[in-house]
Amino acid sequence: QVQVVESGGGLVQAGGSLRLSCAASGSIIRLINPNRMGWYRQAPGKQRELVASITSSGRTSYSDSVKGRFTISGDNAKNTVYLEMNSLKLEDTAVYYCQFGVLGNDYWGQGTQVTVSS
Repeated sequence: QVQVVESGGGLVQAGGSLRLSCAASGSIIRLINPNRMGWYRQAPGKQRELVASITSSGRTSYSDSVKGRFTISGDNAKNTVYLEMNSLKLEDTAVYYCQFGVLGNDYWGQGTQVTVSS
């Protein structure tokens, strides 16, 4: 099994920055590196959406809404993925979820709340 734990959420003013961290642990991930790691978010009344992802080779992709403001990075040795969020907007308010893809299975964290205030 794989356990995924996010941290770093909180309350921030518009224009501010936050850094989310996510670490995976477990017997499987000790043996096999994830092929893909991602950050998703879900705002109240909306569907969960992909924010950013990174592959094991370091290829990244971003949703148009965060491109240029957010940066995803990963540390394969530590099975950790980060999301640096800058120039935060009110519409970035959501619960942010981390996802690890290992051997065709997706493992999710419990989510961390990010609230952007005016």
